[in-house]
Amino acid sequence: MSNSSLVTHTKLSPNNSGKRNHIIDTISIHCMAGNLSVESCGNLFANPDRKASSNYGIGSDGRIALYVDEANRTWCTSSSSNDNRAITIEVANTVAADPWPVSDEAYASLIDLLVDICKRNNIKALLWKADKNLIGQINKQNMTVHRWFASKSCPGDWLYNRHGEIADEVNKRLNTEINTEDDDMDVEKFKELWLEMRKELKDNDSNTYSKEARTWATEIGLIAGGGIGKDGNPNYMWEDLLTREQFVTVLYRFAQLMGKA
Repeated sequence: MSNSSLVTHTKLSPNNSGKRNHIIDTISIHCMAGNLSVESCGNLFANPDRKASSNYGIGSDGRIALYVDEANRTWCTSSSSNDNRAITIEVANTVAADPWPVSDEAYASLIDLLVDICKRNNIKALLWKADKNLIGQINKQNMTVHRWFASKSCPGDWLYNRHGEIADEVNKRLNTEINTEDDDMDVEKFKELWLEMRKELKDNDSNTYSKEARTWATEIGLIAGGGIGKDGNPNYMWEDLLTREQFVTVLYRFAQLMGKA
């Protein structure tokens, strides 16, 4: 599991539960309740006594920090269930008071980060209904907020009231990038990807159940392989595709062994 390449500052926090027990399928946006830099927020989360953390932080200058690897569960939303499935993001506030607004730079970086998170974690779209009763029903709503799990105003009304707008903007970006990728696909690109995929199949990796049959086929010369593998042994490409030409060649060799050709 990877982290975002948009990160410009890293300060890993000890305040986490280690590996998640659930796949990432949810987003939880928080506010810092102050105009903290990503360094200042990281220093707070680095204190074991604070017992709090998030995966990412975004400063008012738009810089993005990593505090807990995406693979690990943070201590962020007062809910172990939510933190095990959600990427948690703290966003700095330009004013430390209601409605807890954020800067244009921070908002733009939040959208960029969410698009990146969704792409890497196969989240097809962000869904928001502002309905606490839909927690965990990710086919209907996969965005959650801290105020649903604790007596807090987090993420503040400024961000809370823009969750629908945030989801729409992220989804528009995701759909645009998907369509662009489709438009760029042509025959030559497909051939390139096809050959790249087959590289992983052109080796001697295979299942144990076929070991006896593979040994028999190579010892009697039924399968000759294709060159030498990375380990210096003949490369039989066991998991690669079999063409009709190769198939009839194997049949012919077998017929010769049986004295039929």
